[in-house]
Amino acid sequence: MRILLIEDEERIAGFVQRGLAESGYSVEWAATGSNGMEAVQQVDFDLIILDLMLPDADGLELLEKIRARPISPPILILSAKGRLEDRVRGLELGADDYLTKPFAFAELLARVRALLRRGSALPDRLNAADLTLDCVRRKVTRDGRTIDLAPKEFSILEMLLRNQGRPLTRTAIVEHVWDAEYDGLTNIVDVYIRHLRAKIDEGAELKLIRTVRGVGYMLDTTNGVELEA
Repeated sequence: MRILLIEDEERIAGFVQRGLAESGYSVEWAATGSNGMEAVQQVDFDLIILDLMLPDADGLELLEKIRARPISPPILILSAKGRLEDRVRGLELGADDYLTKPFAFAELLARVRALLRRGSALPDRLNAADLTLDCVRRKVTRDGRTIDLAPKEFSILEMLLRNQGRPLTRTAIVEHVWDAEYDGLTNIVDVYIRHLRAKIDEGAELKLIRTVRGVGYMLDTTNGVELEA
């Protein structure tokens, strides 16, 4: 899931960005309204978190511009403007939710998850053989056994499950999970896949995570050998 954070306060932006990243989300930060609008025009985000008091733009005007686009994601306003009329105005202009500063990150995360569930037709529970991934509770089980995953491991497994039976390149995995360009040198995907296999497949008769040589990885329930590119 890709989130755009439009927030001019670096301290708040860093706090939110770190917290969401640790929860498995890919977050892009824009410190100005113009940079935020440029990002919206270039990338299809799953959610936008929008501050109203930006150095170069009125947040409500930016909200209207985003809402005027043919396709726009859910928008969560995050603002120090906490008066009732401010909240009502923001919601009337198209915001899906409104959270005032200061705020608890746990509440922000709960609202983010609720908006992503509301704005997505994707299933909340994914299955492959005896493996189950609960996207809402962020819980993974296999054959009834609970498996603890780090946030990045969870994101990779979710991506594999949503693309079950389809090979995914290392480039696609890095860009989706780390929101970064794959430089052709890093083995970070291979490292995380090894960790996932140790937790998901070790000791199981059916191996779910497969290597597609020359391409990347895929999740498959046929228990076949490694595939050639």
